[in-house]
Parts: sequence; structure tokens; C-alpha cells
Amino acid sequence: MTTWHWIRHGPTHQKNFVGWRDVPADLSDRAHIARLNAHLPDDAIVIASDLIRASATADTLSDGRSRLPDHPDLREFHFGEWDGKHHSEVSETHPELSRAYWETPGDIAAPGGESWNQAARRVAQVVDQMNNLHAGRHIIAVAHFGVILTQVQRALGVGASDVLRHKIDTLSVTDMRFDGQNWHLGRINHLP
Repeated sequence: MTTWHWIRHGPTHQKNFVGWRDVPADLSDRAHIARLNAHLPDDAIVIASDLIRASATADTLSDGRSRLPDHPDLREFHFGEWDGKHHSEVSETHPELSRAYWETPGDIAAPGGESWNQAARRVAQVVDQMNNLHAGRHIIAVAHFGVILTQVQRALGVGASDVLRHKIDTLSVTDMRFDGQNWHLGRINHLP
């Protein structure tokens, strides 16, 4: 059984869309990070998105654990022209598209960005590769809100609009196991 411990990176304090824009995480809450570290298995391997907010968070969790190179395919959704803009600005500029993007996610993409389905396929390829290379291991994957939700969707076998109802807090843990054929979802958004 391969066990995944998905961690959402530390907070960025951004009020605008943050996809592939590289903004740092605030990792000053040492008590929370210590609780998170204590909660995670010592023998796990650690992998992260290559965006600094995820990579730096992974570095704080890799003490004594095997740290794999960061992977660009674990990045957050690519929001294209929307990255760095406030939700209200996006709603004014692209009212129908932005509503559809969140209400009926799937093949709808932000201008110059990627759709839910494209991001989900990108992330699934990394996860499948890791499951093959590290079967039976504990894997700590430090990533982003959307990335984690694509895997919750995969484990639950539901549509993207159903999974968007889940909350994924910064520095939370979402656990799932893969038995070689099926996914088994544990706790979503656990805050140790």
C-alpha cells in the first residue's frame, strides 16, 4: 500500500489568483510546522512542486527524510492571464468564462491557462509514476489547493464541481492510499 500525505504549502497572504506566479510562503508559524512534522511518518520520501512556496515548505519537512527533486508538474493550476488579478477583476473582465470555470470545471480554461482536466492529467502522471517507483512507501507531496483537489477527485471518483466544495487549508494534510488498483481516501484537510 502506497500512502500519500498531501500537504498544502504555507500561506502566501495573497488576495489575488496565484497559479504559476512564484510567491514565497510564510513559514513563521514554527509551532504548526513542528506539529505537522511530528504527524508525518519519519520514513517518508518528500517531493514538492517547483514553485518556491511549495519547495520551501517541503524543505522544512524533509529533515531526516529522503528529499526528491522538485517536480514542475505538481504546480498549481496555470491561470494564464488571470494570475495576479483579483477575483472581482476577473469576474468583470470575463464574467461568463470565470463563472463557468468555477461552476462547471472540466475543459474550460482561463485565457492562456489550463483547464481543470489538463491540470488533473498533468498531476496524475506524476502520481502514477511515483506509485510505480515508490510502491509501498509513504510519500509526502507538498503542493497546492488545486493539485490536491484533483487527487481527492480521483480518489472519490466524482466530478470536479463536487470536489471544489472541499476546503484545503495551508499546512493541512490530506491522506490517501493506493493499493495497486484502487484509491482509499483518508482525512481531507487535517490540521495537526
